Amino acid sequence: MHSSPKSAFQPRSVSNAMPSLDARKRSTASNANSAYGSGTPVAVATPPLRAAGVPPPTQGSPYAKGSPKAKYAVPPASAASVGGAAGPSTPSGSPKRTTPRSGSELPSPYDKEPKQTFFAYSHRRGPQNVNMAVVLLITLATLAVRLYNISHPHEVVFDEVHFGGFASKYIQSKFFMDVHPPLGKLIVTASGVVSGFNGSFTFKEIGLDYNNASVPYVPMRGVSAIFGVMLSPIAYTTMRNFGFSSAAAILTAVLVTVENAFVCQFRLILLDSFLLFFTALTAMLWSEFRRAYDRPFSTIWWRTLTFTGIGLGLTLSVKWVGLFTVALIGVFTLMDLWQLLTDSAIPLTKFARHFFARAVCLIAVPLAIYLFFFQIHFSLLTKETPSTGYMSPEFQSTFKGKQIENTYADVAYGSMIALRHEATRGGYLHSHPSNYPAGSKQQQMTCYPYRDTNSWFSVKLPLVVKDGSTIDPPTEGFQLITHGSTIRLEHNATAKRIHSHDVRPSWNEDKDINEVSGYGEKGHPGDTNDHWVVELVDEKDGSTANVKAIHSRIRLRHANLGCYLYSRAQKLPEWGFSQQEVTCSRLALKKLTVWRIEYNQHDNMPADAKKVNYKAPGFLSKVIELHQVMWRINANLKGTHAFSSRPETWPILKRGISFWRAKKAGDAKTFIYLLGNPLIWWSALAAVVVYAGYEILAAIATRRGIVFVNQGFLKEATNACWFFFTGWGLHYLPFFVMGRQLFLHHYLPSLYFSILLLGGMFDVLTLKLRTPGQILAALAVAGAAIYVFVLFAPIAYGLPMDKEYCESLRWRSSWDLSCNGLPSSSATTAAIAKTVAPSLNPDT
Repeated sequence: MHSSPKSAFQPRSVSNAMPSLDARKRSTASNANSAYGSGTPVAVATPPLRAAGVPPPTQGSPYAKGSPKAKYAVPPASAASVGGAAGPSTPSGSPKRTTPRSGSELPSPYDKEPKQTFFAYSHRRGPQNVNMAVVLLITLATLAVRLYNISHPHEVVFDEVHFGGFASKYIQSKFFMDVHPPLGKLIVTASGVVSGFNGSFTFKEIGLDYNNASVPYVPMRGVSAIFGVMLSPIAYTTMRNFGFSSAAAILTAVLVTVENAFVCQFRLILLDSFLLFFTALTAMLWSEFRRAYDRPFSTIWWRTLTFTGIGLGLTLSVKWVGLFTVALIGVFTLMDLWQLLTDSAIPLTKFARHFFARAVCLIAVPLAIYLFFFQIHFSLLTKETPSTGYMSPEFQSTFKGKQIENTYADVAYGSMIALRHEATRGGYLHSHPSNYPAGSKQQQMTCYPYRDTNSWFSVKLPLVVKDGSTIDPPTEGFQLITHGSTIRLEHNATAKRIHSHDVRPSWNEDKDINEVSGYGEKGHPGDTNDHWVVELVDEKDGSTANVKAIHSRIRLRHANLGCYLYSRAQKLPEWGFSQQEVTCSRLALKKLTVWRIEYNQHDNMPADAKKVNYKAPGFLSKVIELHQVMWRINANLKGTHAFSSRPETWPILKRGISFWRAKKAGDAKTFIYLLGNPLIWWSALAAVVVYAGYEILAAIATRRGIVFVNQGFLKEATNACWFFFTGWGLHYLPFFVMGRQLFLHHYLPSLYFSILLLGGMFDVLTLKLRTPGQILAALAVAGAAIYVFVLFAPIAYGLPMDKEYCESLRWRSSWDLSCNGLPSSSATTAAIAKTVAPSLNPDT
């Protein structure tokens, strides 16, 4: 059905109106439609249909009367009735004929007027008015649902550990690393600052008591809840903009309001309410832009297009999941531009204006907003923390108190240096007076994030063999280190030299990996396994370029084994103090064998010796580096979690997430468990499946030569549902290719679009009901959803309940509710849940 682009609305017939993006079918569809009255959807077989004004085929035509294929012919139509664009609308009864039928108009098998189907005819609706009284009522009702008992629990819940903690660091200007852009965390921080939070509370673990630390957690949760409240009126407005009835739009808003997963997630100090709010807002703004589509370059056209771009920027600035919203608007924008480009009636100069307008509003504006929040992020986080170890030395040099002092450029034998590993940000080459528990059992060699007295090494001349004796030659003068120089590195604090030999590390049996240790002692010269050849990364063999501190990127090749001093982001066990491993590898990635000399001192340094330092990066360089680190950390989030899940389990609501459980003595035995409203969740999935099936059947029918002629509201509804379905898919399917740790709450943006799709399909399925009947149907669906919401409210709000009631909510065996430990009761309070469970349980 959607072999070509779709649009929610058909442009008005004005001189400068662009061609309709509704034209998804062959032009023959509208011609066939005009023969039966404007807007009557029927299925007819194709060969080509004759348009209004085209003379009947001649006897020589394969479709002329008397031809074997004449039975496929379709009667001509008047120009006024084509597509229902002109002339009076035909009432919903049997369509009236405007001209008498000739004997050749309806050959067999169309010797009678086609019988109307269930979706026979509906007037085009177009965008509908938004009733502000309804918006107010929806908002107030949702406010009551979201804010109810929001002070409970008075303890840190689930990921409040992270996002509350980030707010503390913002307030204290302490740098931190997170995989999400800053907007959502900035909103949380602003809510805390306005409420009087001073950042002293750490949020470091689930269950910490807010009241003991006087944390204004209620207003901080309240801001998150308010953003969640606005999702319901936005859903109502979006549905009305797409032309759906008041009953369907209000029903959709009610379903969003009583979705238990939204209630649970939106009333805590988390980012998802902000993400869903801006995602839904962007979709609504796009629907507003569609209302002005037939008035290109007018004030309202520019305003709605620009606001859509602002919405994209805000969505993307909360989480990278906002990229899926960008993709949604991008897909429909590209379809718009393709229609314009392929329309010969549109001059290329006008197309260029359309392209430029969309590029500015939907690319430049969102990007500017996204970068703006990173500028705020950098301006607030100015103090060094352990997280600065993730960043390059250049980046770290921008922090207060972390400005690296100037150091001498020339490195010579006798210099005292500190080596930093470049690729992993693991820190400085380090040793300490602790030995490996296995292998050579010699002194450990590691990487440590901070420079201390254990980070200093002296550059010594290579050993000399004279008369069969090994001599440690003294350092004289100021002999520069060059590309190809052989050196020894002696640890200043312990007098051990960096050493490697054909011994496997105890934690890695790879034959290409050799242990690196600290070996030797004062008065003992050691052996040639202490020899390392300095190689400048950017120099070729034969070069004699000098090694420079800060600017030179060097590799240290073992003179005997040929392996390179190597480190990776792998922590040693507890005996290694969880510091980063250092080994010698022959086959390691080159970037993992690169080091820099960050500090350099020499007793005989010339008085006029040049000093150097890192060049502080500009704003864009910092943004790019930070995103590289964010991407790397995000990709490495592959650890296990008791409540992680995979995308294929989300639409069927296989399991939820345990957020919190009361553990303190004297507290009521309650818990919070993220789980959706089963009726809404499974109904929304059914809507997705039914709509997908409809599209597949329409595509098959088209390939078999049958055209579905959809006009009037049915066409508008299918176009809007296509937008919702695409939104569901783009926010859901990409998770299948992600290897990182995932949770049920990642499905919430897709769930929102599937609820909109459910509301749209409700309007279509109740199309033939009169208004009172449709209202009654909406009330029945809303009542059932509210009933199930109330049943599951205790686990969303953390309300007291007995064990029997809790067990009665376990409609699926995979729902691992924490019912054990709840008080038992002889009362039959679980009977309410049991009455509805059998009818909705997919396991039965």
